[in-house]
Amino acid sequence: MRRKDFGAMACPVARSLERVGEWWSILILRDALAGITRFDGFQASLGIAPNMLTLRLNGLIESGLLERRPYSDRPKRFDYLLTERGRDFRPVLQALLTWGNRHFAPEGASVIILNGETGTAAEPILVDRVSGRPLSDPVFRNAPGPAATAAIKQRYAATAESSA
Repeated sequence: MRRKDFGAMACPVARSLERVGEWWSILILRDALAGITRFDGFQASLGIAPNMLTLRLNGLIESGLLERRPYSDRPKRFDYLLTERGRDFRPVLQALLTWGNRHFAPEGASVIILNGETGTAAEPILVDRVSGRPLSDPVFRNAPGPAATAAIKQRYAATAESSA
């Protein structure tokens, strides 16, 4: 059975999952954001089979999250470097880390986000750039955007009616 193609869906969450929704891809991005750039570095960190790593790296390249640059001709070897799109994944990863520490680490946090200037642990929240208010504030909700399809508009109209 073939899995559903999320890339053609109008939902930005679904489109994002098409690019990074597979766990190996997210872990590769985690390692790339930590500074790993070489195939053997990813393989050592993840314990992933070489054929699976090749498949996932190629998918991240095709999605524009990584780019491949040669660093050796004999033998042919590449660095896998984050693109702007890949670097923009950092806050998503930080949100997953924070959520995981809060809900799935009964033994305590094994990884934290540290302020490099003060040495103190950060406590991330998503904030609206305009108002400075946390997005967890009940005043914020999802709504159809300018490019919303009729199905998206209908979904959010139904959600707004049920919460009123």
